[in-house]
Amino acid sequence: MAAKEFIVAIELGSSKMTGIAGQKNLDGSITVLSVVKEDSSSFIRKGYVYNIDKTAQCLTNIIKKLENQLKTEILQVYVGVGGQSIRSVRNIVAKDLPADTRITQDMVIELMDANRNMKYQDQEILDAAVQEYKVDSQYQLDPVGIQASHLEGNFLNILERKTFYRNLNKCFEVAGINVAEMYLAPLALADAVLTEAEKRSGCALVDIGSDTTTVSVYSKNILRHLAVIPLGGNNITKDIATLQMEESDAERMKLKYASAYTDNNDIDSNLKYSIDLERQVESRKFIEIVEGRLEEIIENVWYQIPSEYYDKLLGGIILTGGGSNMSNIEQAFMNHTHVEKIRTAKFVTHTINATQEDIKAKDGKMNTVLGLLAKGDINCAGSAVSDDLFGNAKKESTPHPTTDQRQARQISEIPAGVIRTEAEKQKAEEERRRQQEEEDRQKREQEEAERQRIAAEKRENSFWNKAMKGIKKFGKSIVEEED
Repeated sequence: MAAKEFIVAIELGSSKMTGIAGQKNLDGSITVLSVVKEDSSSFIRKGYVYNIDKTAQCLTNIIKKLENQLKTEILQVYVGVGGQSIRSVRNIVAKDLPADTRITQDMVIELMDANRNMKYQDQEILDAAVQEYKVDSQYQLDPVGIQASHLEGNFLNILERKTFYRNLNKCFEVAGINVAEMYLAPLALADAVLTEAEKRSGCALVDIGSDTTTVSVYSKNILRHLAVIPLGGNNITKDIATLQMEESDAERMKLKYASAYTDNNDIDSNLKYSIDLERQVESRKFIEIVEGRLEEIIENVWYQIPSEYYDKLLGGIILTGGGSNMSNIEQAFMNHTHVEKIRTAKFVTHTINATQEDIKAKDGKMNTVLGLLAKGDINCAGSAVSDDLFGNAKKESTPHPTTDQRQARQISEIPAGVIRTEAEKQKAEEERRRQQEEEDRQKREQEEAERQRIAAEKRENSFWNKAMKGIKKFGKSIVEEED
């Protein structure tokens, strides 16, 4: 990318909102130019946007700080969508066909459209992952060209509550920030940390965040299940706080002393951990609290994995997120799930060039936002921004655009993981309405032409028309005889 070209991505986390800007290089690597973080714990909980105004103000602050650091206006951003309200449900759409019908791409698209048009109470379909197609009695990943009399599409629909989806869109509207594209954060994360072999052979990606834990199950390179558990690292902190201390002290102690698994023989009943200079807590009690809550999280993770994949996770369990930094976390998961192949993804698989300490730490906390950054393909940079004598940024360009640079896409044209924004949905709906009106107009014209043709035939074949033709013919013959 040129000097004034970069991608901007924003992750709305429950504890921190993160904005990142980076350049994509010709060799496929990414150079991180700027990282900005803002506390979001007071208005985003478990991925829910609870306060639109505060969220919008936080977004505005992040954009301003990024612009000041980059000395360049930001025209649009990529956004990750996650949180507790996201869940997956399976759906089957079937179509009976005349015998030996050759399946076409249009038939497949028709099934996809029918699935996307499914209605769920208070839920919005964010994305739909094709599982496979059933052609008569055989399962196929690509049914086009096969002759059959029955076609079935098996889909995994990713849902979110309509209220939270609209709140998220409203935040960016209030902040005056244009969204280049919304992307399902768990899918962006999976593409950033999982190997092709893991996705193909079957694996479970477990992202342990502050308020939630996201479980994504893959098999044969296809997303098979997605769930968000309302438990995370903060639950462990709150449990520690029940030992008569402030949550800030509990968080500090968790980071310093907590272990996901401690062998009973290694526990010293006489050992005490210091809360501060005056107070202490028994190590055994501390360990029991940490392990008890973590065991609950692991059990919930395992419960979310569909039973048919229990023995198919040949790629194992991959842990990531801030919560995966706890010591002995892999051993704890191994003990409770009995899956022997477990690894912790501390960093993304992309080549990242960065000087920022948050990136260089490689502790799993930045994996999602880096995955979102990697998904960007539209330049987010505008014109240069200069500083005045008082240190205030002054833009030398036009205001933010009100529409993005991407044309409205039909459902079948949307890549996996991409979520249409409200603006794009409105564009697509307007285009669909225009096309429908055009089709209705053409249909009316055809019907009118057909009606006129039928009326003409009726007139042509009517008794009086035939009689008049006979009279004219008789008169013509008489005239010809006289001549």
